[in-house]
Amino acid sequence: MPTDRIMLARIGAPHGVKGEVRLFIFADDPDALTDYAPLTDEAGTRVFRIASMRPGKEHFVARLDGVSTREAAEALTNTGIYVARDLLPPPEDEDDFYQADLIGLKAVTTGGEAFGKVVAVHDFGAGDILEISPEGGGKTIMLPFTRAVVPSVDIKAGRLTVEPGDWAIEEAPPPEADRG
Repeated sequence: MPTDRIMLARIGAPHGVKGEVRLFIFADDPDALTDYAPLTDEAGTRVFRIASMRPGKEHFVARLDGVSTREAAEALTNTGIYVARDLLPPPEDEDDFYQADLIGLKAVTTGGEAFGKVVAVHDFGAGDILEISPEGGGKTIMLPFTRAVVPSVDIKAGRLTVEPGDWAIEEAPPPEADRG
């Protein structure tokens, strides 16, 4: 379930021609991003240092050490910026968690039926989306991560409760035992 690294930001498209990038920060305090080191890519093979950062429209504009051209900035588009989990403060209460903690949780319906397993958390700009692998296998299902659709999350129990709606239940294949 929990991973040893947490994605705190994602590098967007270049900003201008001198190597600056759009930076989408997922931390509650964007300025805290500069407090953590090392910042790395997902594989942990590239280290990033933020030389400067300023607010932009719905994102930040950042200059990264070693990135001085538009081409170098373009090569980083959609790269996640991660930090070691042990450098982050623990969640303040049991209702708080990191998005990475959701991956691997079992999803059950409000009626207690197995629905699937969370395989990813996405943010395409309109809010968080849970990608769930259905219990019966097949194509993954995307559900909005809202209180209406996900009324409860229990990290300790390793599950979350979903109210997927009729359309999602129809798309999910039935469990093996129900196939005939």
